[in-house]
Amino acid sequence: MRNTVRLIPILLAVGALGACDETKTSSSKAAPSASFRVPPGQEAPADVAAAPADAPKGNWVDRFAPDQAKPYLRLMRADRPIGTWLLLLPCWQGLALAAGGGEAPLATYVLFAVLFAIGAFAMRGAGCAYNDIVDRDFDARVARTALRPIPSGQISVRNAWAFLFALCLIGLIILLQFNTLTITLGLSSLALVAAYPFMKRLTWWPQAWLGLTFNWGALMGYAAINGKLSLAPILLYAAGVAWTLGYDTIYAHQDKEDDALIGVKSSARALGERTAPALIMFYAATILLAAAAGFAAGFGAAYLLFLMAPAAHFAWQIRRADIHDPAICLAVFKSNREAGFLVLAALLLAAAI
Repeated sequence: MRNTVRLIPILLAVGALGACDETKTSSSKAAPSASFRVPPGQEAPADVAAAPADAPKGNWVDRFAPDQAKPYLRLMRADRPIGTWLLLLPCWQGLALAAGGGEAPLATYVLFAVLFAIGAFAMRGAGCAYNDIVDRDFDARVARTALRPIPSGQISVRNAWAFLFALCLIGLIILLQFNTLTITLGLSSLALVAAYPFMKRLTWWPQAWLGLTFNWGALMGYAAINGKLSLAPILLYAAGVAWTLGYDTIYAHQDKEDDALIGVKSSARALGERTAPALIMFYAATILLAAAAGFAAGFGAAYLLFLMAPAAHFAWQIRRADIHDPAICLAVFKSNREAGFLVLAALLLAAAI
C-alpha cells in the first residue's frame, strides 16, 4: 500500500515525544521504610509525597504538574510513559500489518493511530490504578513501590476507584469510534486486565498473562482496518506475548528479593540464573512469530531483512541484562520502547514495498 510510505515518518516521529523522560533511569537507592503508612485522615508529609523510588528523576509530572494532580498522575504512571508505549506499540503494529493488504486512506490510519494513543494512555492508567488498588498491601512492603500514592496514603482507595472509572470512561469513548469487532475485542480484554493482579499469587508466570493482556492491541489494530481477524494478526499477537515474557522477566528481577519475602511469584524467581537462556528463547520466538505474521499477511522476503534490526536489539538486551543489578534491569526494560518501534518499522517498510 503506497499510503504506508507516507505513514512511516508520521508514526516513527511520534516516538521522540517520550524520549526525554525515558532516557533517564531511576536511581537504585532504596525508598524509606516499606512499612511506613500515613495514619487515616492525616496528610502525607513532604518526604512521603515525593515521587516513588521507581520514577525517573526530573520527569514532567515532578516539574510541571500542579501539586494536587501529582498523586493521580503518579497513580496512572504518567511519570513513567514506558508502560503506555508497550501497550500502544502492539496497536500500531496491528495497523501496520493490516496496511500490507488494506486499501484504507492514509487519513484513516493516522486517525486510528491517534485514537489508539489516547486510548492506551487512558487504559494503561486505569490498569495501573486497578493494579495498585489490588496490590496496595504488597506495595507497602516493597521498597521500590512503598511510596506509590495508595500505600503511602496520598490517595484513598475510594478516590482511586473513582479515578479508575473516569479513565475507563475515556477509554470507552475512544473504543466506540471503531467498528463492531474492534469494540468487542476491546471489551473482552477487560477480563484479562481484571485477572492480571491476581496471577502473581497463582502462577510463577504472571508475565505470560501480562503478555496476553498488553498485546491485545495487535488484534484490535488489525481488526480496526479490516473488520476481521486472520492468521496474521494472531501470529503477531503471539509474537508480542513472547516479547513481553522477555522484557517483563528482566523487569521482575528488580523485585525478586522482596517478592520472595512476601510470597509473590514471578518468572524472574522461577528462572533465576537460567534467565539468559530463557531470554534467548523468548526473543527468538518473538522474531520467528513476527516473521510468520508478515508472511501470512503477504509480505515479501525483504521483511526478513527489516527484522534484523529488532533481532539485533534483542541480542543486545540479552548481553546487557544483569539480573543482579536493578538499575541495569530497569534500563534494559525501558529500551523495549525502541525494540517495539523497530518491529513497527519493519512492518511499515514491508507493507510499503
